Amino acid sequence: MKTVYFDNAATTKIKSEVLNEMLPYLSTNYGNASSIYKIGKDSKQAIEYARKQVASLINCESNEIYFTSCGTESDNTALKGFAYANKNKGNHIITSKIEHPAILETCKFLESQGFDITYISVNSDGFIKLNELENSIRPTTILISIIFANNEIGTIQPIKEISKIAHKNNIIFHTDAVQAVGNCLIDVKSMGIDSLSLSGHKIHAPKGIGALYVRNGVDFVPFMNGGHQENNKRAGTENVAEIVGLGKASEMAQKNLMTHINYLLKLRNHYLTCLENNFQGKYRINGSLENRLPRKFKCFIFKFKFI
Repeated sequence: MKTVYFDNAATTKIKSEVLNEMLPYLSTNYGNASSIYKIGKDSKQAIEYARKQVASLINCESNEIYFTSCGTESDNTALKGFAYANKNKGNHIITSKIEHPAILETCKFLESQGFDITYISVNSDGFIKLNELENSIRPTTILISIIFANNEIGTIQPIKEISKIAHKNNIIFHTDAVQAVGNCLIDVKSMGIDSLSLSGHKIHAPKGIGALYVRNGVDFVPFMNGGHQENNKRAGTENVAEIVGLGKASEMAQKNLMTHINYLLKLRNHYLTCLENNFQGKYRINGSLENRLPRKFKCFIFKFKFI
């Protein structure tokens, strides 16, 4: 029986190119990347190359990428790590009511630890209210975390405008971009993003691997303690095979981004045409049809060369 799969927003199949890249690190290249002998050094080199591949996808420096087990761990590390590292500056965090549970549940936990969380509203199109965001800022606000593209309806938030508001008030800006990475152009430098979470299984890498971008100069405490991996920020023996898989998937996502976006646009427009032809006046689209996934970004195109 043939299976037709319609839920790539939930998870994606591992691409054959990604799996082939991973296989040697599940068999012959099994060295611990923290070891000083050759097979360990080979694993370390593979991790660093993957770090460059992921960094290239979002246009950041490779030493600003920290590998995690998933998007949820990245979100937890970002929120808890920044909150604890900056609690001497304040205890107030701003997020939205339409965040992924990885953000909302982490915020609930932080509330139990004495942090104050403001959950701002969205309008009928699914966009946060920028005036409410500005009005929610206090002298004790240390972090703003707003989802890049919503995992339910796909609306893309005004990231540049949010970052400007945050930086005008000397506040760190984090975004959960798990749903957006690989589906639209993201440039953390031009967009003013201080921290970003992503997950491998959304871009044809395996489940169980993610990454956190943190801009150099932004302080955060480790979410996991132990060894000195990931520049002392994420302890634990590295999952070399899956890191390599995420690197390859990131490289392919960057290379095929516009083709992928155009294909998604074609599918979406065909589906909407079918709806209109067969169910005119009997359906409703949640969220804006303009600022949602998939969407072309015309404001910039960047290229990043691997070193």
